[in-house]
Amino acid sequence: MSSDANSKRPEPSSLAIYFRLLSWIRPYILLFLLSLLGYVIFASTQPMLAGMLKYFVDGLTHPEAALFPNWPLLADWPILQAVPALIVLIAAWQGLGSFLGNYFLAKVSLGLVHDLRVALLQSLLRLPNGYFDVHNSGHLISRITFNVTMVTGAATDAVKVVIREGLTVVFLFAYLLWMNWKLTLVMLAILPLIALMVSRASKKFRKQSKKIQVAMGDVTHVASETIQGFRVVRSFGGEAYEAARFIDASVDNTHKQLRMIRTTAIYTPLLQLVIYSAMAVLMFLVLYLRGDASAGDLVAYITAAGLLPKPIRQLSEVSSTIQKGVAGAQSIFEQLDTPAERDRGTVEREAVSGALQVKGLSFTYPGAAQPVLQDVSFSAQPGQVVALVGRSGSGKSTLASLIPRFYHHEQGQILLDGVEIEDFKLVNLRRHIALVTQQVTLFNDSVLRNIAYGDLADASLDEVKSAADAAYAAEFIERLPQGYQTMVGENGVLLSGGQRQRLAIARALLKNAPLLILDEATSALDTESERHIQAALERLMHGRTTLVIAHRLSTIEKADLILVMEQGRIVEQGRHAELLAQGGLYASLHARQFADDEPAAC
Repeated sequence: MSSDANSKRPEPSSLAIYFRLLSWIRPYILLFLLSLLGYVIFASTQPMLAGMLKYFVDGLTHPEAALFPNWPLLADWPILQAVPALIVLIAAWQGLGSFLGNYFLAKVSLGLVHDLRVALLQSLLRLPNGYFDVHNSGHLISRITFNVTMVTGAATDAVKVVIREGLTVVFLFAYLLWMNWKLTLVMLAILPLIALMVSRASKKFRKQSKKIQVAMGDVTHVASETIQGFRVVRSFGGEAYEAARFIDASVDNTHKQLRMIRTTAIYTPLLQLVIYSAMAVLMFLVLYLRGDASAGDLVAYITAAGLLPKPIRQLSEVSSTIQKGVAGAQSIFEQLDTPAERDRGTVEREAVSGALQVKGLSFTYPGAAQPVLQDVSFSAQPGQVVALVGRSGSGKSTLASLIPRFYHHEQGQILLDGVEIEDFKLVNLRRHIALVTQQVTLFNDSVLRNIAYGDLADASLDEVKSAADAAYAAEFIERLPQGYQTMVGENGVLLSGGQRQRLAIARALLKNAPLLILDEATSALDTESERHIQAALERLMHGRTTLVIAHRLSTIEKADLILVMEQGRIVEQGRHAELLAQGGLYASLHARQFADDEPAAC
């Protein structure tokens, strides 16, 4: 649905995107103006150097003649001394301009890149869950790294070339017009042809840059998946397959890069040929129409004209850099323009009792044809344990995702303490909910910071230890090399599955929210750990509404209410003994699981 909308939306022009990119320079406008001053100084020295050649050539016959005979203080300064001294002064002036331009523009560009990266990450933190469902992590990471680097080129190298070389061309043309305006107008005749060539090449560069950007995202995505899933890759002998996937992605990226280079390699010599052809015509005209001009005048004019091809060529080549930056900026702005997670709620509650009521709830994922939940209704009183069971794909986890508003429901109601959850402010709603899923997320930080995470960061060490003890995590934490300060590795790779799960449960217990959602939270625990967790949860669930999604039915036998789901509907509900007595789906699931577990018990 979103892709169709995007395809119908008119694509912004390169100029519009580039000006929007440059608008990010506003906080650094003073530094930018300093760099601009530097490039004005640098560009002004080009005609000065050409002018020195005029005096040098004229001084070959009269080296003792005054360089500035009409200037009172310099009337006695001979060409022999003045020309070398002025060349050194001009070089120093040019060096000052180069320093001011390069240094301050680099500060602007680094600030710009930092701001864009921060804005991208902050937007990721605010985007709805659905965005991550349709964008893979590799492309999102590539956007923050590779695409922003392309933008750097457009915001630094390109701006530097456009300003410095553009001003150089302006100053040289002004000098040429001053010396001989008729000859200079002949040179201007080739500008429309240059403009046409630059325009055609720019379109190609932008199209090729977008393809390179996607290809680079594919490379990052394949590498990221391989690194994250290295255990599965090795245990199933997937090394050759993953290597082939990466080679394909890398070769595709290489081919697209080569196409861009080929376009540049063809385009630059053609433009150079046009410029030098114009120079050849100009030299003919200079020799043919020299009139009474001195040799110094002619040398200075030809030298100034000869300085033009280099900045013009650089200005034409910068088109590829700008288009790479425009392609990168376009993808960045697309993400920044994506609406943040919807939050129209106005209700804030300091505390809630945890009374949960679901009425006639139906839900279909965006773009999906079939509903995942259909007419689901149940209620849970404060302190009650409600268990959701059913086959995989029956809608249990979707229901758990709707309560903290990871997705938004349109049909039916979900009430917390009698208030529709959509009416709560999002941050306030989630503050009342603790969530533990079967896929545990830990950060490459200490055990302490993984338990006391986010809003819990101000918790004392004693509070963290109490939560860890309640989750039966204290016993293994205290055996770790640095105890609570031990680093757990990326996603807790240095811990066992059961240890990671207990840390996640300790995090949820530390939050002490009135509504607790356990999405198969004990699935990664061994029998001994599970028994400990069950005891801890029974002790800590008092006064707290708990929604348990259980794979092991043995863990929810004491639940106050068990909801049996099938194809998005609640088909049975009651307590454990009641459901067994009914002999329905729950009894069937229980009997099958009991039969599967029995050989393991032997």
